[in-house]
Amino acid sequence: MKKIPIGISSCLLGQNVRFDGGHKQDAYIIGTLGEYFEFHPFCPEMGIGLGAPRPTLHLVKINHATHCVGVKNPDWDVTEPLRSYAEQQKHLHADLCGYILKKGSPSCGMERVKVYSGTNQPCGNGVGVYAGEMMRLNPLLPVEEEGRLGDPGLRENFIQRVYVLHRWKALLADGPTTSSLPRFHARHKLIIMSHEDYRDLGQLLAGLTKTNVAQVAEQYILQLMATLKKPATRKNHVNVLQHIQGYLKKELSADDKAELCEVIERYRNGYIPLIVPLTLLKHHFRKTPDPYIEESYYMSPYPQELQLINQL
Repeated sequence: MKKIPIGISSCLLGQNVRFDGGHKQDAYIIGTLGEYFEFHPFCPEMGIGLGAPRPTLHLVKINHATHCVGVKNPDWDVTEPLRSYAEQQKHLHADLCGYILKKGSPSCGMERVKVYSGTNQPCGNGVGVYAGEMMRLNPLLPVEEEGRLGDPGLRENFIQRVYVLHRWKALLADGPTTSSLPRFHARHKLIIMSHEDYRDLGQLLAGLTKTNVAQVAEQYILQLMATLKKPATRKNHVNVLQHIQGYLKKELSADDKAELCEVIERYRNGYIPLIVPLTLLKHHFRKTPDPYIEESYYMSPYPQELQLINQL
């Protein structure tokens, strides 16, 4: 399978582009994610012509606005060049299915970047200048920081969104239709249910016609990606598992049904990870396949090597 294009801060790939002339190579990103993702590196500070090494920058609140300026020379303001660089790279960002940023960077930090007052005292947190503009220009793009990828739930959520957007771009390449959009929704419905109620998205598609398909598709993907950004919950996963169990009500023996109910209940109470009831469900569906469940991405949302659901 062709690797999925992902934007990334250059330093995370081992490129010596940081202010001190070094890098922040990340072994998990290169070793594990690199098997499935094709990384497209960006370093906005190098992109606007700064060298490596270079004087350090930080975020400063000036007249209620956040600026990226030199630590030792506050008159050195690179705020607008960084924003302009994000705009210049927009055509490249449009091809991406995700983006991994360097945490804490005044240019690339996704969140919780320290902001200082004019007297160099911390006065809050903000977003890196380039990162903020890049995310504003690409509202569908799944974005994470390399530090947050250490959290299994956040990592799971990011990878899931990357694969959903990748499948969406494949649908767009063929041209959305009154049949392909509902099928896409049906295949992702159980995933959506694990995040929140899917009925709003379904109602959006209820008014689909040949004349409004492009408009509905645009509204649908914006709402879908916003929905998936909210982490799935154990309660919602239980609802999905019980919903899937309903497709087996005529096939399961009394003992098998009791076992499955017990496993789902143990997951509900936090005694076992999600992978356990999923594995048991897959076992039953191998013996009695169901077309809808086979089409659904819920139990196999992406390659098994990237699945982290054993952590939830």
